[in-house]
Amino acid sequence: MQTRVHRRLFLGFVQIHILQHATAGPVYGAWMLEELSRHGYMLSPGTMYPLLHAMQTSGLLLQEQKIVNGKIRKYYIATRAGEQVLEEARKKAAELVREINR
Repeated sequence: MQTRVHRRLFLGFVQIHILQHATAGPVYGAWMLEELSRHGYMLSPGTMYPLLHAMQTSGLLLQEQKIVNGKIRKYYIATRAGEQVLEEARKKAAELVREINR
């Protein structure tokens, strides 16, 4: 059972993971769910899609819609602000790993 603190930390890691991929190229929700599951993150669409939307609203992601197999698919790519947040997260993660491994 996850506590609120665990969930908050978990979602922070997920957002960093999303930024990592969205910096490399466009991503969409279903693909991110599969990618995250390969890394042990089990999210529902009810968590993923509001998270992507919140990251877009906060200026970390841009959304582009495309028709795929007759359906609208929303693709997300990192903004410059998203790239900067990812770079800062990388620095902080490296610092944390050094601290933990002492």
